[in-house]
Amino acid sequence: MKAGIVGLPNVGKSTLFNCLSNTKAQSANFPFCTIEPNIGIISVPDKRLENLEKLVNPEKVIPATVEIVDIAGLVKGASKGEGLGNQFLANIRETDAIIHILRCFDDDNIVHIEGSIDPIRDKEIIDLELQLKDLETVEKRRDKIARLIKTGNKEAIAENTLLVKLINHLHSFKPVRSLDFFDKEKILIDTMQLITNKPVLYICNVDESSAVVGNSHVDQIKMVIEEENSEFIILAVAIEADINELDTYEDRQVFLSDIGLSEPGSSKMIRKAYDLLNLQTYFTAGVKEVRAWTILKGMSAPQAAGVIHTDFEKGFIKAEVISYSNYIKFGSESKAREVGKLKIEGKDYIVNDGDIMHFKFNI
Repeated sequence: MKAGIVGLPNVGKSTLFNCLSNTKAQSANFPFCTIEPNIGIISVPDKRLENLEKLVNPEKVIPATVEIVDIAGLVKGASKGEGLGNQFLANIRETDAIIHILRCFDDDNIVHIEGSIDPIRDKEIIDLELQLKDLETVEKRRDKIARLIKTGNKEAIAENTLLVKLINHLHSFKPVRSLDFFDKEKILIDTMQLITNKPVLYICNVDESSAVVGNSHVDQIKMVIEEENSEFIILAVAIEADINELDTYEDRQVFLSDIGLSEPGSSKMIRKAYDLLNLQTYFTAGVKEVRAWTILKGMSAPQAAGVIHTDFEKGFIKAEVISYSNYIKFGSESKAREVGKLKIEGKDYIVNDGDIMHFKFNI
């Protein structure tokens, strides 16, 4: 599962990516400084992992991770191939969620490809290109089943009804994710890999003075996305880059405190992206390692075990489960067991976020 960072050129995509991954993607003051998508495997900040480490004192700690892709800036006409558009749109299609960064700050030293600062306009430019690409995909699908429709094929007729619904919605300049679908419709929608059906997190990139409460640009974005079924976060990307350069945790905390923040905005963003991808975490805790494991929300205990090794899922017998809150409350697995807070769960158990688990299996 991976999220792609998109936006117009020069809005702060590569700078943000550098902060997140420390891979130092090229960041320059001109369009298309990123041609190939940069990929980073990024640790997910999680206080629960730190608390478990203090209790268990393991040899090593392994956090959950999320994959972030820095995709080159889109421009008007991308859906028709302008500005390497076909390549960029293909990269977006391969992601599972979109992080759309919008420039919400003024700086005469950083050129804007459209000549002025207007995040609503910038959002509409990107949205239109993505919607046009989806419209092309849906219309091709409809052309493909046209002959079946004429023969009276019931499945083709039902599919055509959905496709017409999508076409009308896209013609009204709205993303597919703002529509509601039946379960059968969702299956068909998924096969088309529509870009505007992907979950979106909008990043309002602001200056230092707006890092805590935002500004008028941010207020406008809030209003525009209200009915869009998406998320947003305020982030001062340039400040995040400065924080990233500091060597010690203490120096970073002092810097954050000076501007009124309790933690880096990038940490909040990573957690938001993790949630956007419909991911959650369970833990294994022992003296050799305390580890956060990434699973999809709604996974069963055997499926969660399979993330460790496929043999664990195939030979699953049972899972010993302690909730995170009980583990912290009683301080260890043995004490939680003594007071009856360690539960034995079978194949039907749906894993909760934060569960501490130990699997029994037989091959």
